[in-house]
Amino acid sequence: MISDVISAKDLHKVDPVFGQVSFNNHEQIVFCNDKDTGLKAIIGIHNTVLGPALGGTRMWNYNNEWEALNDVLRLSRGMTYKSAVTGLNLGGGKAVIIGDAKTQKTPELMKKFGEFVHSLSGKYITAEDVGMETADMDLVREVTPYVTGISESKGGAGNPSPITAFGVFMGMKAAAKFKFGNDNLEGKSVLVQGIGHVGESLVEHLANEGAKVIISDINEDRLEAVSKAYGAQIYRGQDLYTEAVDIYAPCALGATINDETINKLNVQIIAGAANNQLANEQVHGAILQERGIVYAPDFLINAGGIINVYAELEGYGKQEIMRKTENIYNTTLEILTNAEVNNITTNLAALHVAKERIETRKKENNK
Repeated sequence: MISDVISAKDLHKVDPVFGQVSFNNHEQIVFCNDKDTGLKAIIGIHNTVLGPALGGTRMWNYNNEWEALNDVLRLSRGMTYKSAVTGLNLGGGKAVIIGDAKTQKTPELMKKFGEFVHSLSGKYITAEDVGMETADMDLVREVTPYVTGISESKGGAGNPSPITAFGVFMGMKAAAKFKFGNDNLEGKSVLVQGIGHVGESLVEHLANEGAKVIISDINEDRLEAVSKAYGAQIYRGQDLYTEAVDIYAPCALGATINDETINKLNVQIIAGAANNQLANEQVHGAILQERGIVYAPDFLINAGGIINVYAELEGYGKQEIMRKTENIYNTTLEILTNAEVNNITTNLAALHVAKERIETRKKENNK
């Protein structure tokens, strides 16, 4: 009997994939293991109706494999809607590699991961994410063509982080226009949580516009460097979620808006680069709506990165990348307005647009 080998408290894990809370009719989940390199990875393909599933690879030292699986399920789903709402002919996918990127990532591991990506024959196309660099994608490219975000010297679009930050900045300005009637961020206080590649680029945009920027990160050296470079104030308080600011910009990992934090928030707008910012989209989206806090859906405003790497597949240049990314402003404004008119959450309004596009394509494909 199965209960002889699995304790009662673990019985809910008998269905490790289809039974996951974050499972959302994903098309394919691929578990990758290689003893020689130490590779343990999961590739999640959520939906390929609009095109091949494109999404970055994240290397993170997860507490356990369940946490990694949950992350790849949520992230790949988000990629589906990100591409759909942005108007790209791409599906949604994501990959996670379990391990410490600083100590366990090797060229051999990256190439072996590339071999697993290649085995999917283009159904999934990878790119960089947390814990990855453009150089890592160059290594993957040595064993498979199904990778984007490679070095410009190798014909790629390069590091997508600055473009992601520009898109978030555009979405933030649109949210300010909606909330305050003016999209000028000069004098507005913005708390940027997480100053990695994207967060730092966002800080630069905000500083150039004259915003009052407050930064938070677990890396003290990064805080000091970014503060010095852009004149940003380092947050030294006890609980940043209680900080009274105009705009909160989560740019680290997801789910920072959760049961513990949501009622502490003392902000007018939430607009950041992190994926899956709402721990529970329905519950926390509704609370933000009730509180009058404008939430710029993350999968909409952080789409600059995928626009950038999509250029490698479609062959368009920097000018078109910037034009498409700048248009995030218009799309954000439309979705915020639609949400208000229809009295629904902004997250739901954005999902409606994305799902409608997918359903339309599905009907066309079935004719």
